Amino acid sequence: QVQLVESGGGLVQPGGSLRLSCAPSRSTLSINAMGWYRQAPGKQRELVASITRVGSINYADSVKGRFTISRDNAKNTVYLQMNSLKPEDTAVYYCNADSTPWLLGRGYWGQGTQVTVSS
Repeated sequence: QVQLVESGGGLVQPGGSLRLSCAPSRSTLSINAMGWYRQAPGKQRELVASITRVGSINYADSVKGRFTISRDNAKNTVYLQMNSLKPEDTAVYYCNADSTPWLLGRGYWGQGTQVTVSS
């Protein structure tokens, strides 16, 4: 069973930056779309950003212009560069990967990494 391993979360002040990384625990050829969901306390999990193997990208409206998703296909690694962070970005961020070009809440998941934006 492939699992995704995340890193890069933490505590940052408003306006600061963080970079999340996610890679599978072992090599697999079955990954196409990769991306990030987040879940804040008392809220539903939401899709933040996704990227396909060929580079098609989508962002949630709330992060457009501030977050950048990228990937290294050779390593099946996905990154999320988060700039101009706001307190409302505070959440547990989950990496997700799917064998199709779409992230629909299926496939492989990471264990989650906490991002806290606070002064």
